Parts: sequence; C-alpha cells; structure tokens
Amino acid sequence: MIKEILLPDLGEGIESADVSEVMIAPGDTLALGEIILVLESEKASMEIPSEKAGKVQKVFVAAGDQIKPGEILIIMDVVSKASEKKDKVKPKQKIRQESDKTTKRTTRPETEKKEFHRKQPFASPGVRKLARELQINLVIVNGTGLKGRVTKNDLHEYIKTQMSKSSEKILAEKTPKIDFSQWGNIEHRPLNKIKQITGERLQRAWQTIPHVTQFEQADISKIDAARKALKMENSEKKIKVTFLPFIIQAAVTALKEFPEFNSSLDHTSKNLIIKKYYHFGIAIDTPAGLKVPVIDNVDKKSLLNLSVELMDISLRARENKLKPKELKGASFTISSLGGIGGTYFTPIINPPEVAILGISRSKWKPTYDPRMKEIIPKYVMPFSLSYDHRVIDGVAAAAFTTRFAEILFDGSTFKK
Repeated sequence: MIKEILLPDLGEGIESADVSEVMIAPGDTLALGEIILVLESEKASMEIPSEKAGKVQKVFVAAGDQIKPGEILIIMDVVSKASEKKDKVKPKQKIRQESDKTTKRTTRPETEKKEFHRKQPFASPGVRKLARELQINLVIVNGTGLKGRVTKNDLHEYIKTQMSKSSEKILAEKTPKIDFSQWGNIEHRPLNKIKQITGERLQRAWQTIPHVTQFEQADISKIDAARKALKMENSEKKIKVTFLPFIIQAAVTALKEFPEFNSSLDHTSKNLIIKKYYHFGIAIDTPAGLKVPVIDNVDKKSLLNLSVELMDISLRARENKLKPKELKGASFTISSLGGIGGTYFTPIINPPEVAILGISRSKWKPTYDPRMKEIIPKYVMPFSLSYDHRVIDGVAAAAFTTRFAEILFDGSTFKK
C-alpha cells in the first residue's frame, strides 16, 4: 500500500526547518521508527523517524532544503495491512482538502485584485468613520462581508497586518557594517542556525511584549537539607537531585493560587486563556545554543520523577536527540543559572506564555533574626520573575514572588 509520509508539527513558533541530512534513498527498506532525515530549526537539531515500516519509493527532500510541517518527505510502500482500510480513505480526503486549499489560494488574489480596483467599497458609516480617523483607505482593505463589504473586523485585521509588517521591518533593519580590523586583530565565527533564529525570536518577544521583571530572594535552608537527605537516600540509584525539582513543585503551588501566570492571550489579545495543565519549559544551554524542552504534567510528579526526567532531557538536549513534540506545549518556563553564578537577571518571556522564572546562584548569608535576636546563617536563593504587563500588574507579580518565596521557605508541601 502506497503512503505519503509528511513532516509533522515541529513545535510552537517553528514554521520551517532546514534539512541537514537525509538518511534514506529510494529502494531502502525502513523499519518503524527508523530515522528518515535530520532537521535543524531555531530550537534544536531533530531526527524525524518513520511512522510506518515499508519500502521507500520516492524521496522529495534533499540536504539544504527548507521545509514546512505538512510537506511530503517520502512515498513508501507500507508493509502493515491493518491500516489499509484507513489509508484507502485518507488519500482521497487529503486530495479533496488540498484541492480546496488550492482553490482558495488561486481565487484569493483575484478577489484582492478586484477589491483593490473598486471605486466604491461597501462599508457601514461606523467603519468609514473609523477608517477616516485612522487615515486608512478602504479601497485597499479586503472586505469579507456580504458582497465584499468591509467590516470592523476587516479593518482590525488590516491594522494588525500593517503593525506586523512594521515590526518585521524593524527586525529586518541591518546593523551598520563596521570594519573592526582597523582597531586590531579579529576573528569571524559564524552563528549556527539555532542561535540565529533563537536570537530573532528573542528580539521579537522583547519588542512585542511589555516586559517587567520582579526581583526577590528566598530562604531555601530547609530545602538544602531536604535535597541532601533525598540524594543520600537514593545514592545507589545514581539519581542527580538538584534544587530544580523543588523549585518546579513550588512554582506549581504558586501558579494554582495565581492562575493568570499560567495563561496566554488569545489571537485577538482580548481574552485570557487560563490553562488547567502545568507543562514546564526548562531552558537548557547546549553547545548548539539554547533549547527549551518541555516536561508535561509536572504537578503530578514526585521530586525523584522530576529529577530523572531532568537528567534525561538535559542529556538528550545536548546530544540533539529531542523529539519535536518535546519542544512544544509549555504553559510556564524556568531558566536556571544557579549552577553557573550571578545574582539576578531578566529572563525573556517565551511566547505565547505570559511569565518566566529566572533562578540565580544561592549563597549562605549571615542574617539577623529579630525573633531569636541573633545572627544565623541562611541559604538564600535570588530569583527573577519577568511577566507580560498586558496581563499581569505589579501588585500581582509582587504577591506571586512573595508567595513563591514562602512556599520554598516552608518546605512542607513537596512530594518526594
């Protein structure tokens, strides 16, 4: 049975990827899960496995190609007989859908052309007034209403498109070319694909989201003792127990009390989507660049479970073995520099999330305790919370960071 193998969804915000290596050729026999090709995107190098077993008939991609989710990778003669009935129906449906899409693509430019050349665009008085106030010529706005009428939503979409183009224009502005060699010896080091596109996405996030960062610190002396005890109890299992699982569980508790921090704005930016799930993106520094794999349902996992998963995704991130589905779906992100150093920093929000937590290096500090009237040592962890000011105000952010610090200090809510 002949079947088309398509490129799956690569994750949030990833619209395309470059083919760095093609692992198969026509005539090859593929087993289920065998690697077809390797892609390089802004987040990671990814191996794309075969969803079926069979013989390769035709290959549609080559190294250096840029491809998008949904494009055909290969055609293969599938061995499995169980899926024959389903596959007999799907191609026809797919062809019909593709035909519909093609029709839309081919007819839309003609519609736009007609709209552009019309002299008297249909629109309500309210829309015409708004267009005059915004100095927008309705002739160039594509109307989707009855008989091509320009609606208020059409006007809003036109404005969004123009704003997006303006933002892209800003991003596209090139840095002035400077000859640094006039001041001394230099060396050119090309950025890899991941660093180039990650940089563009971070710049876009910084320019389009009104960032505010709240700085706070927490006494994690009790957690330090609990971490050492847990590590000792599981020393034979060779599980690396860090502070991060404790931080993840504390963050979940805080997010349940402040649900707007675990949300996203919808496409209109007028509604807030509160997420009832807790999938955490964990920023990991690798030789190839920054990667943010996602751990699903962190609220349902113990400290040891989280420790094991963190060890696994960290290793696979550095070895470029993360799967596409492991790079999407996060509701909240944590970026930890605790193992490196620093006091505070401003982490950049990962759209479409509305907040990100940054962890800095903990230190022992002598602190005066007014109740005991003496100076006692405390293990203090600095942390930073960047948030989207369109969704979260300063009072809510201060309340969140205060509560998060209280949960860490208390140390009694953690699941081993």
